[in-house]
Amino acid sequence: MSKKAALAPAADSTDTSSPGRREFMQLTAGGALGAAMLGRSAFAALPATMPCGGACGDVGPTSAVLWTLSTVPGRVVFRWSTSPSLSPLAGSITRRQTATDKPFKHVVQGLVPGTNYFYSMTNEAGAVVTGRFRTPAARGLAGLRFGVSGDWRGELAPYPAIKNVPSRDLDFFVELGDTIYADYPSPAVPAPQARTLAELRAKHAEGYGTRLGQNYWADLRQSTSVYVMIDDHEVTNDFAGGAAPASDPRFASEPGSFINETPFFASGLAAFVDYNPVRPEYYPASADARSSNKRKLYRYRNFGRDAAMFLLDSRSFRDAPLPPVANPTDPAQIGAYLVNSLVRTDRTLLGRQQVAELKADLLDAQAAGIVWKFIMVPEPIQNLGVLGASDRFEGYAAERTELLDFIVTNNILNVVFVTADIHGTVTNNLSLQRFTGTAITQVPVPGAFEISTGSVAFDAPFGPTVLGLAQAFGLVTPQQVALYNALPRAGKDEVVRSLINAQVVPLGYPAVGLDGVANVAITQGSSDLSMHTFGWTEFAISAATGELTVTTWGIDPYTQAGLVVDPATIIARAPAVVSEFRVLPA
Repeated sequence: MSKKAALAPAADSTDTSSPGRREFMQLTAGGALGAAMLGRSAFAALPATMPCGGACGDVGPTSAVLWTLSTVPGRVVFRWSTSPSLSPLAGSITRRQTATDKPFKHVVQGLVPGTNYFYSMTNEAGAVVTGRFRTPAARGLAGLRFGVSGDWRGELAPYPAIKNVPSRDLDFFVELGDTIYADYPSPAVPAPQARTLAELRAKHAEGYGTRLGQNYWADLRQSTSVYVMIDDHEVTNDFAGGAAPASDPRFASEPGSFINETPFFASGLAAFVDYNPVRPEYYPASADARSSNKRKLYRYRNFGRDAAMFLLDSRSFRDAPLPPVANPTDPAQIGAYLVNSLVRTDRTLLGRQQVAELKADLLDAQAAGIVWKFIMVPEPIQNLGVLGASDRFEGYAAERTELLDFIVTNNILNVVFVTADIHGTVTNNLSLQRFTGTAITQVPVPGAFEISTGSVAFDAPFGPTVLGLAQAFGLVTPQQVALYNALPRAGKDEVVRSLINAQVVPLGYPAVGLDGVANVAITQGSSDLSMHTFGWTEFAISAATGELTVTTWGIDPYTQAGLVVDPATIIARAPAVVSEFRVLPA
């Protein structure tokens, strides 16, 4: 893909023009707290009794959740302040418990919107961890900078792909699903499937813990606030929370009308909530049995007029998947699958309660004049072809069309879907599909596009996975595979782009990339893809112009075997800009 002409001079990636941002950086640049924010190498290791550091999450304009794990029973004292010296205190509280594998939490209330806060947590042994966060602005255009990634496996810790995040001075970071891989063996739980609450907690402690002398997740989570969402691997691969237990042999022997009522699911969700700063929210009693009185993970947050975020739970309430296409080279099977997915209006991915809330909140954000709307959902909404479609929106196409049609009909502008799960960065504009009774028609969704974010650490990344599937179905020759293996990373990305486009373009879907996105310019890198790296994605909104800059940071991927043989070399890998593009708002 050729570079598009630049729209304007590139924004300074270290811009501190937002109100309070320059002062915040100066306050945290010196002293013990400042050293902590600048990276693990700049200060002493985490206390042995607080191996996961601290975190703050689920932040709203006036509230936040503080979190830490202490491996000694007794008390943890939480303190918070608007001063990095923690004097004067804005508040403090002591929490007590005897469990040593269950983290401590406290929901802080009465905070001031658009304010910088600092905190400390002290355990029974006198160990201390510190951190910082910002509350969202209540109004105005102040600029915004945040990060997103998902998908990391415990055996690949300590995750150097995210080690530059603290230096980026983010307003928040979204951990977008597959925060553990309960169904992959790892040092903490060598079994192929963790099922008990203790095993599932051990998986989370492994991912957020210190390994090889480093803890890049602690550095990140102490440098900014986080919002965290589950996907499937917090329990087991590709499960459907709104399906009947009998529909899935992994849940068939367990009680409950839905998988989201089974003990196995309950243990996975409980461990996830334990190990992340998530506030306790529940859906009210209602006629929708699959969500009635269930835990609510959906979040709607506004950040002044710069942006709104809609964080979707795409796992807990979905119907059972459609049977996959057995032969993805058979046009008849593909056509039948796509029509079935479109006409089945009785099937849901998000759950009807969540769909209704999302629609209402999108209208609220548009009415409030909020510029950018970021819909965070673990599974891609762009169509990538029938391979693996049953676990994505493609397999729930009627609800996909309903949602995208709602955006078009209500002229909701500047919608960006941010997704994960596929372990690679793939961008695309969006179209919706309708079935006329004889054919499927395509309708563009103006101004909306998607970017999936690559994994923090999943072996193998999206690119090699796609090539392996193409090999298995005879879509590439051994000679073509050899050529692919000899190419540099950018060349490999283009090979995989062509493989995806060969599947989606004949179906009438947009070709992968940014060519269909208005007012866009690629400013760094030669591509809008990153399918052969581990990394994360940064989103920065200019307070002056509203322009959105999307930067993909990445490192070369590695394997567990490589990490064992040469950990120093892998840990030394520094995230670099793989691609960057800018979009002006409509």
